[in-house]
Amino acid sequence: MLTSVNASNRRRMTVFFAGRVQGVGFRYTARTVAAGFELTGIIRNLPDGRVELVAEGERAELDAFRAALHDAGLAGFIRDEQVTWADAKNEFRGFEIVR
Repeated sequence: MLTSVNASNRRRMTVFFAGRVQGVGFRYTARTVAAGFELTGIIRNLPDGRVELVAEGERAELDAFRAALHDAGLAGFIRDEQVTWADAKNEFRGFEIVR
């Protein structure tokens, strides 16, 4: 259970990945990588060819997760990524692929 101190440190990171990010196992790799981190969220393909990632956790954990995605072999598929930060909404259970 999160204490109020930990809850206030939780952030929400939304990332839109563009490039050759659909049909290359991007979402499945992200789900596998997420298992090694203390975070929750979703990842999904968008109709315009991008992939949307929404994850919540401590800022340092989210930054490390994003770096780990690149290190997991996904960097070569990413042409651009747009990142935004907000307060966590605590609406996710685990990390899952949404269709």
